[in-house]
Amino acid sequence: MRARRSFDHSGGAGAHRFADRREAGRLLAGELHSYAGRRDLLVLGLPRGGIPVAYEVARALDAPLDVFVVRKLGVPGHEEVAMGAIATGGGRVLNRDTIGHLGIPMSLVEETTALERRELERRERAYRDDRPAPDIRGRTVIVVDDGLATGATMLAAVGALRQQGPASIIVAVPVASTEACAAMRSAADACICVLTPDPLHAVGVWYADFTQTSDDDVRALLADAALEHSNGEARARLEPRLS
Repeated sequence: MRARRSFDHSGGAGAHRFADRREAGRLLAGELHSYAGRRDLLVLGLPRGGIPVAYEVARALDAPLDVFVVRKLGVPGHEEVAMGAIATGGGRVLNRDTIGHLGIPMSLVEETTALERRELERRERAYRDDRPAPDIRGRTVIVVDDGLATGATMLAAVGALRQQGPASIIVAVPVASTEACAAMRSAADACICVLTPDPLHAVGVWYADFTQTSDDDVRALLADAALEHSNGEARARLEPRLS
């Protein structure tokens, strides 16, 4: 049996790097063992880098895996400044302070939303094919990414998920800044971080292999996860008949 690696969760001098996103996912799953086997559980990965991590979490917890696409609504001409975000399921979160402070007309907000909605739908088709978005209402949802620096994208995801009525939202990441973790614990029902380095520097610093995840990787992992979960459910239905 492969020995479980130990980590200094503070990210101090004794901290180790993850080998890659898959190993990070397996270690993260170990922190989430209390959720294993729950019938209402759903694991959502933020593409693209969050999907390999989420795959390992879903596999360990015997939970279905899906993708949750988030698109930032950047201020036109200053796209690095977020005036909101949209996400899978039609949710939209607006930063009304930014919109008001910059005097952005709602017509421009709607125009930007329509543009980003087309890109979000394109990505969903690329990842999900014809499968509908998962039903979130009343479920325990674990939202996974490969790490959080500012946490802005994850906050948008949590805000959009809230609009769909889940029972609870758990943010789970292998590594995050202490500030991002604190923000998640305020926004979500729980936040699990394996490493909280101070300073973080960058998420990629904490991976030996931080190779970019491709769209093909995302599709393959989602397909594998769906097949494995379906087979697991079939075995569970057969076991009572065979005992």
